Amino acid sequence: MRREQGFSYVIVIFTVAILTVVSVRALENSLTHEKRDREAELLFVGQAFRNAIRDYYEKSPGSLKSYPASLDALLLDERTSTTRRPLRRIYRDPMTGKAEWGLVLTEDGKVKGVHSLSQAAPMKVGGFPADLASFNGAKSYQDWQFVYQPE
Repeated sequence: MRREQGFSYVIVIFTVAILTVVSVRALENSLTHEKRDREAELLFVGQAFRNAIRDYYEKSPGSLKSYPASLDALLLDERTSTTRRPLRRIYRDPMTGKAEWGLVLTEDGKVKGVHSLSQAAPMKVGGFPADLASFNGAKSYQDWQFVYQPE
């Protein structure tokens, strides 16, 4: 009986070690899944901004097309007799959690695109659709620039 003392203690320590490893793996998987979800949301929101800028540009009155002066101009376009809303609201940046975006400006200071202000490295570095092919090999989310360029 004397030799069996402490055996239960070793089993408990071993069990705690196994549970710790399993918990750490589950946490890593959860964080990876969360980051992938935020990347997918960034792609969706960025394309919504790009589509709103395209809509604003293409539906400019007259023959002179123009980009919006700011993101707020996308919320309410009153340049014509009918009021349009190319964008319903200014989305928050999923990577930073803020409603601040980096702006890609034209030479005259108009907004032609947006990008995240996050300097973190993206998990997705390839396999983008053709219209987002410039994102392949990006070093940070700031390199994911959602820009509308007319043809």
